[in-house]
Amino acid sequence: QVQLVESGGGLVQAGGSLRLACAASGRAFSSYHMGWFRQAPGKEREFVAAITWSGGSTYYADSVKARFTISREKAQNTDTVYLRMNSLKPEDTAVYYCAAGSISTNYHDYTYWGQGTQVTVSS
Repeated sequence: QVQLVESGGGLVQAGGSLRLACAASGRAFSSYHMGWFRQAPGKEREFVAAITWSGGSTYYADSVKARFTISREKAQNTDTVYLRMNSLKPEDTAVYYCAAGSISTNYHDYTYWGQGTQVTVSS
C-alpha cells in the first residue's frame, strides 16, 4: 500500500501562483511513477502532469505546459512530489489529485490516489 497526502491548495487570483505538495509513503513508494490530475465540477478527471520514479522525465498536458512544473524530492521514508503552478487561470479551478502508478496520461493506469486538494482561481 502507498499512502498519498496532498496539501497546498487554496484560493488565488488569476495570474497568481500556488505550489501543491504530495507526500508519498508506504511499501515501495519510491518505485512508483507519480502524476497529478484534476477534476472540475461536471467534468471528467483530466491529466495535468507526471514524473517518473527517478524524477528524470516529466510530462505535461498541453493546457498547462510552460505554466506548471512537476518535481520530485526523494528522502529515506517518503517522496514528495510538487506541482508548481504559475500564471493561474480561472479554468485551472478544480480539485487536484496526486496519484501513483504507471507513467501515463490515463487515470486508469494509476493505482493509488490522494484525497484531493481544492484549487480555486478567481478572475
